[in-house]
Amino acid sequence: MTAVLLDIDGVLTVSWRPLPGAVEAVTRLRADGHDILLLTNTTSRTKAEITDALVSAGFPVGPDDVMTATTATASYLAEHHPGARVFLLNGGDVTADLPDIRLVDDAPDIVVIGGAGPAFDYPTVNRVFGFLLDGARLIAMARNLSWRTSEGLSLDAGAYLLGWEAASGVRASVVGKPSSAFFHAALARLGAASGVMVGDDLESDVLGARRAGVGLSGIQVRTGKFREKDLAAAAPEAPDHIIDSVADLPALLDSLP
Repeated sequence: MTAVLLDIDGVLTVSWRPLPGAVEAVTRLRADGHDILLLTNTTSRTKAEITDALVSAGFPVGPDDVMTATTATASYLAEHHPGARVFLLNGGDVTADLPDIRLVDDAPDIVVIGGAGPAFDYPTVNRVFGFLLDGARLIAMARNLSWRTSEGLSLDAGAYLLGWEAASGVRASVVGKPSSAFFHAALARLGAASGVMVGDDLESDVLGARRAGVGLSGIQVRTGKFREKDLAAAAPEAPDHIIDSVADLPALLDSLP
């Protein structure tokens, strides 16, 4: 049996509506005995809200099957920066997943960036720039450039990170995908030495998992934010496998030695 790490947005759902065949695929993977963990850089909802949305959509999952960049960030801060003053900029209220973090509105030791949204207006973006110039560290829950909604692609926080890094000279530490520590923690949680990572984001999901050096193969789906030109841009690197959608995943795994 194979340990299967699955991205959520763009692989299983778009705007929290299940993609065709996705519920059936996850149900089949479970029936076939595969260990499954859902990995997401989505920070607009708490882990509990994400789990509830998936259950409501029909997916056979529970809270222990979901690992988020937000909860990983909480663990990272508690381990490496206990008691630090943290300014959080995020397109959603996920403070319930950051229970022991000292959140402040000014003079932070650390700036934590989540997913983009209306909160990323110019005055706030410029305040973050000022915090970095004053010596604050920069931590990103993820650095995705975009995500797909039912209305098309939307700009994500990774685009802002590029600007802050270039203007301030401060490099962000990334906690979620494609951080190798995130993938390593996922495999450790399943008690697996290797497995597959299935995603729609070529850089963060598929190639990120392979580059992490933790025994993961990368499977690219042609749904979500995927664009054929991304494959050409990534050459000579390439996914280990490419499938049209997660509906094709059980058959692919059956075919592997």
